[in-house]
Amino acid sequence: MNTISRRQFLQKSAQVTLGLLGTAGASGIYSHWIEPYWLEIKYVDITLPRLPPAFDRFRIVHFSDLHQGVYSKPQALTELAQQIQHVNPDLICFTGDLLDHSADYISEAVALCSQLRAPFGQYAVLGNHDAFGTRKVVTKGLTQSGFHVLHNEHIVLTQGTDKLYIAGIDDPWVGKADIAQALLHIPEEACTILLAHEPDFADDFCKLPIDLQLSGHSHGGQVRLPFVGALYTPPHGSKYSSGLYQLPNSQLQVYTTRGIGVTRMPVRFNCRPELTVITLHS
Repeated sequence: MNTISRRQFLQKSAQVTLGLLGTAGASGIYSHWIEPYWLEIKYVDITLPRLPPAFDRFRIVHFSDLHQGVYSKPQALTELAQQIQHVNPDLICFTGDLLDHSADYISEAVALCSQLRAPFGQYAVLGNHDAFGTRKVVTKGLTQSGFHVLHNEHIVLTQGTDKLYIAGIDDPWVGKADIAQALLHIPEEACTILLAHEPDFADDFCKLPIDLQLSGHSHGGQVRLPFVGALYTPPHGSKYSSGLYQLPNSQLQVYTTRGIGVTRMPVRFNCRPELTVITLHS
């Protein structure tokens, strides 16, 4: 049996330690300086059996969780605006958390949103961060930038005689969400898309006449380790944390985007920021 001297053992141990430290250092640099600003454009096809024929191949840009604040970079906002307009969406939907904490950054967020236009309009709902003291500022900023903020209400999109309903509720977790009010007077047989910040409330909505729920909030976990998954997901954002879900025994589908910004920790790992481009099919 081969043996190694104490000196050789210490040398190999030092090499392994340096290698691990180097890997950790590189991962730290990547997760802090690179991935949080490496935007992924994710194209998703969603079939809605009740979608009217006139809205077949209707394109929606869905983004969420901008969390504009101290960790935001102006060039990242510029890229986001360019990418949204480049895909020529029919409709733009934002599902909450425009600001991280401070209202001091509202002008930067408004500057971004003011660049975004789609033929069928721009619609938004508030998230839990928006409801913590910046509600009026965020609502005013989004409105000034051309977004219609849906507070427990809906709008109707029309093409010929076909109609598609877009409903939105106040933040279900810390706001004053009223799903009944949002759906009031929508025909039971109509195709309806719901904007709601926290995805896991879909379990409360699955028996209602809603076809698709668009959500954010979870950030996809923000840090996802191979073979482990997300290290942390926030309350009401863990069951449907990222991607498309079909709820059992329901017509309701949920799409949760990983969001644009970061919160708590200024890092992302194996969980790039996401701009979602949804094409609807009947």
